[in-house]
Amino acid sequence: MDFPEEIKQQTCADCLSGVSLGFRIRMAFQPIIDWQTRKIFAYEALVRGPDGQGAGWVFEQINETNKYYFDQACRITAIKTASELGCDTFLSINFLPNAVYNPQTCIKATIEAAHLYNFDLKKLIFEVTEGENIIDKAHLRNIFQSYAKFGFLTAIDDYGAGYTHISWLSELKPHVLKLDMSLIRDIDKDPLKQVQIREIKAQCDLQCTQLLAEGIETLEELECLTEMGIRYLQGYLFAQPSLEHLTTAGDIQLLQANDL
Repeated sequence: MDFPEEIKQQTCADCLSGVSLGFRIRMAFQPIIDWQTRKIFAYEALVRGPDGQGAGWVFEQINETNKYYFDQACRITAIKTASELGCDTFLSINFLPNAVYNPQTCIKATIEAAHLYNFDLKKLIFEVTEGENIIDKAHLRNIFQSYAKFGFLTAIDDYGAGYTHISWLSELKPHVLKLDMSLIRDIDKDPLKQVQIREIKAQCDLQCTQLLAEGIETLEELECLTEMGIRYLQGYLFAQPSLEHLTTAGDIQLLQANDL
């Protein structure tokens, strides 16, 4: 992939300072539940604007000129904020593969941020959305392989949003596959969706990829998914994203219920 030379010459200090982005970003956190242990497995860091504006507002500010700095700023802000809030679980960070010109180089600021803010590098998950226009799949595969060598977990987000690439599973071999909420919505009432998810789960089981269902909103959806053996869960049924705050397991009533 071709990037301007001035970006390639940026130092880790430039990325850590955040001066190149042009506006401030903040992070909201949504818990990811391990239903088997009834504990919080991870928090997904979700970007927000300076006054708490949603991700849509933030992405309106992103263009080809600042997307590299934005990707770096999201990583660093997520790690810094999570560390300050006392996060001791996995931390899932969305990244833009089209903003990574070299995985070995572009990860340096992330590693430095983790050391600076005393966050365990082994607890980082990097997830890419299926909906992003992936210019070069081989480039994304290289990123995933490089990150795995560093000991990071990798994830594909929004899997099944409009179209499903089964080939992505075998080619990219993510540690986690996140089912899009379009597959989850009313899953208890839709046998075809249930068949589709069972097929996806079978492929995930073959290659030791953990399956995560996101966007869960009803008890019926939860019961259907857990009966299919899906262990990792996320959605408003448990907790909404909370700006610069970590929802604890004690705050989630469903985790305390004994009849589910």
